[in-house]
Amino acid sequence: MELRLLATFEKVAEVLSFTRAAAELGYAQSSVTSQVRALETSLGTELFERLGGRIRLTEAGGRLLPYARRMAELAEEARAAVAAGEPAGTVTVGTMESLTTYRLPPLLEYLHHRHPAVRLALRPTLGDATRQALRQGTYDVGFLMEAGTAHEGLESEVLGPEPLALVAAPGHPLAGRAGPTAADLAGAGLIGTEPGCAYRDLFEAELAGSGAEFLEFGTIEASKRAVASGLGIALLPRVAVREELASGELVALDWEAPFTLFTQLAWRRGKRLPAHVRLFVEQARRFARE
Repeated sequence: MELRLLATFEKVAEVLSFTRAAAELGYAQSSVTSQVRALETSLGTELFERLGGRIRLTEAGGRLLPYARRMAELAEEARAAVAAGEPAGTVTVGTMESLTTYRLPPLLEYLHHRHPAVRLALRPTLGDATRQALRQGTYDVGFLMEAGTAHEGLESEVLGPEPLALVAAPGHPLAGRAGPTAADLAGAGLIGTEPGCAYRDLFEAELAGSGAEFLEFGTIEASKRAVASGLGIALLPRVAVREELASGELVALDWEAPFTLFTQLAWRRGKRLPAHVRLFVEQARRFARE
């Protein structure tokens, strides 16, 4: 089996689209289709079911996928073992809005200018989805923001605690009030990011039984705008509201979260990281300390 065909199969299996796989690989769609068919012919079985405009893995395709990923990793390790000079390759990174927008730009800028041969593919996912993608080998590394630091099947490194702030508009009734209770918070109008976000879920659990209901705005930016307009209060990473707190557009309430989240970088346990992925991990660690 040719590694080139396996790499194309792996990409199609990841995105479940010949069109999107072709775009990400830089091929014509007809090339992707012909490569997959060539692999199916060599194996004597279909790897995808074609369902109108959609595709899905067959049972045989599902069995082949982990082998394709392992062979790709071995090929990358072999190249790294004999290569000299500048690390090169694509690092597929699971990340989240708060980190991509507010913490990663200096790291991304550094890698772009100092290590242009290292390309980054950022994939926006939350905790469970990121962990699953890491275990399956879809992501090389992933950022997590969780209270727990042990994750089945993964190696993880804590980059640091992630401070949170419960914010409101300056004219909100709770602004300036000392020690608001759970009942106060529940009646204040709660703005939430999407479920699955660790701080949203933990905050919701903390207010369980108080009758709290969240108005979901999905993203941090949308949540900040809703809070600034007086629609309610929101628990968000402090780094995401730093500018608004400094300008007075938002204020921090006198409430401290009874839980601590840690920003972490994780990868599949037992996976030997190639040079360009190790470079990303090392620089992420360095920038987290600054």
